[in-house]
Amino acid sequence: MQTIYLDNAASTPIDPRVLAAMTDCLTDPHEAGNPSSTHVYGQRAAARVEAARAVVARLIGATPDTIVFTSGATEADSLAILGAARGNAGIKGRHVITSRTEHKAVLGACAQLEREGFEVTYLTPDRNGLLATGQIEAALRPTTSLVSIMLVNNETGVVQDCAAIAAMLAGRGVLFHVDAAQAAGRVALDAIALNADLISLASHKIHGPIGVGALYVRRQPRPLLVPLLFGGGQERGLRPGTVATHQVVGMGAAYQLAGEVLAEEVQRLTGLRDRLWGRLKGLAEVYLNGDGAQRAPHILSVSFGGVDGEALRAGLDTLAVSGGSACSAGSSESSYVLRALGRDDALAGATLRFSFGRTTTQADVDAAADRVVREVARLRSLAPAAPSKAHA
Repeated sequence: MQTIYLDNAASTPIDPRVLAAMTDCLTDPHEAGNPSSTHVYGQRAAARVEAARAVVARLIGATPDTIVFTSGATEADSLAILGAARGNAGIKGRHVITSRTEHKAVLGACAQLEREGFEVTYLTPDRNGLLATGQIEAALRPTTSLVSIMLVNNETGVVQDCAAIAAMLAGRGVLFHVDAAQAAGRVALDAIALNADLISLASHKIHGPIGVGALYVRRQPRPLLVPLLFGGGQERGLRPGTVATHQVVGMGAAYQLAGEVLAEEVQRLTGLRDRLWGRLKGLAEVYLNGDGAQRAPHILSVSFGGVDGEALRAGLDTLAVSGGSACSAGSSESSYVLRALGRDDALAGATLRFSFGRTTTQADVDAAADRVVREVARLRSLAPAAPSKAHA
């Protein structure tokens, strides 16, 4: 039986057009120079980098001088959170606010700040995964220097109202960082309208290469950041080191394509997501995770009562899906995101995250639905369990 790939929130297959752009960059001997070199080879490589920078900026409604290339969204998150908190500690204070349902990249950076003596407030969203702006406002202190909230949750697809959060923070001297790794190319994203100071971006979530990302840094007023790395001063001194031209070119190509098909892809992916949920919601004891309305089009998280999660995933070995996030390597624990939303360990453990991309078809969705329905029925017939207490 053919394996169906429905784990695009973890990583997407690279688009052949992106690969072609990268291959052209790697094989053209006239662009083999270091982008920092002043000779013609370096100038050509630098021109490729700057063209990609302009494309990435355009997808989020920004200007090229606000884009700093990194090795991925994880590094962008760390640069934003550690760089801003450390840089502003002596000016504003040593208090940071985030949520319990953030990506591990954000939570890990915040944990490091705590080891350095910072205080971090972790807010708990409601059962739909949404934070109220008032929660953040109530948590603010005179010493708060940074708030970090993700736009699209990587497990549930819930979309936070980050523009409202930014509006509430305006004029308070508090920097606002948004992890938009799951948002760019999946939902409309306008950096100016969003009004965040810092926005983390990824490439491999929208059919670009793994190993490259970017951090948007507001131009005016430009937030104070201290770098994590030190060296030759590349990327405006915030991310020194030789820029990987071919990776950056790949990210630029991916963002170009994402912008060209954004409207139609949002509609198509929403249709696939809702088609799958329409097939699954008829089962007994099946629960949608996250707000039913405020969700990105490419993620569907579903918990199944009355089945063992490990057995469910083992029985669906021809479906490439995640139990939750794919970013907690080696962990067998149930999702901390789902537990924060009130799911008990059994339901959190018996959860499948389906995520869709450019290569996902309606036939894929229908075949996946058939396999899940069949496997859930089989497991329940073997070992019927008491209903979970965490209904919603």
